[in-house]
Amino acid sequence: MEFQTLGRSGLRIPRLSFGTGTFGGTTDFFKVWGETDVKEATKLVDICFDAGVNFFDTADVYSAGASEQILGKALQGRRDKALISTKATFTMSDSLNDRGSSRYHLIRACEASLKRLNTDYIDVYFMHGFDGITPVEETLSTLENLIQSGKVRYIGCSNFSGWQLMKSLAHSEKNGLARYVVYQGYYSLVGRDYEWELMPLGIDQGVGLMVWSPLGWGRLTGKIRRNQPPQKGRIQAGGTVGGPEVAEDYLYNVVDVIDEIAKETDKSVSQIALNWLLQRPTVCNIVIGARDEAQLHQNLGAIGWSLTPEQVARLDAVSRKTPAYPYWHQMGYDAILPKPVAW
Repeated sequence: MEFQTLGRSGLRIPRLSFGTGTFGGTTDFFKVWGETDVKEATKLVDICFDAGVNFFDTADVYSAGASEQILGKALQGRRDKALISTKATFTMSDSLNDRGSSRYHLIRACEASLKRLNTDYIDVYFMHGFDGITPVEETLSTLENLIQSGKVRYIGCSNFSGWQLMKSLAHSEKNGLARYVVYQGYYSLVGRDYEWELMPLGIDQGVGLMVWSPLGWGRLTGKIRRNQPPQKGRIQAGGTVGGPEVAEDYLYNVVDVIDEIAKETDKSVSQIALNWLLQRPTVCNIVIGARDEAQLHQNLGAIGWSLTPEQVARLDAVSRKTPAYPYWHQMGYDAILPKPVAW
């Protein structure tokens, strides 16, 4: 396994982490992702440890807490060997205060996650989304208190826009508070919006990226191809609900090139898509998911080799889209913009 620091921190993490959104399946939304129980989850965790993947990602909202509970049981007796990230912010009940990033909610949410995970600390605690009602001062001071109490080691954010992340970083710097060292965001060969603003921000501010849904919400698993019905799996079961729209012609054009490169490299479609991400600036970790052991083994095969520069260029070209304003205008500023560098 390859390792890298988590953003501008001293924590070393594997380039791949295992996402547990498939654990539980106790709600209608997450049921189409998977219904992994404790027995199967333990097997998947075993495979991860054997491959050098000791980083496990979950969230309180995944299957209404069941994902955290199952992960905690699967890690029983080996918590000290694992890194765990979980998240808070989204609604957990009908209570008006059981949501958001207020001091009231975050303290309760953190305590509840610790109990479900059967641990006394969280390695990386993410704000799952931006709370536009709660002042960032309240959120960040609460997270600082959780760090000082030993319940949280590092903090990150997910699904923030650029200005929301920058405002938070500026407040942390001004007031000497812990800063978000990692951003967890959607990024894939068929979803490159992250590159427009968040990637340059990450380069400038030293914020690493943990990629969620690196296979384009299940579209880059090799089960979707031109003129063929979707094969059995998450997409066929309606798993695109809640995800970004992707035009069919665009998707098929990207998959056609991935297929060509897969034949050249003797790798799978998903391995090509994941390896492309591993070479992108700011990417320090990719959250891989799996409904079963075969999928997990396949995704783990994205490590230990690299696409050639020529293959990367072909994938860049076929997946490129014209960005929204002002980013398309800024694409002509080459003479005064620094070139992106590998993280």
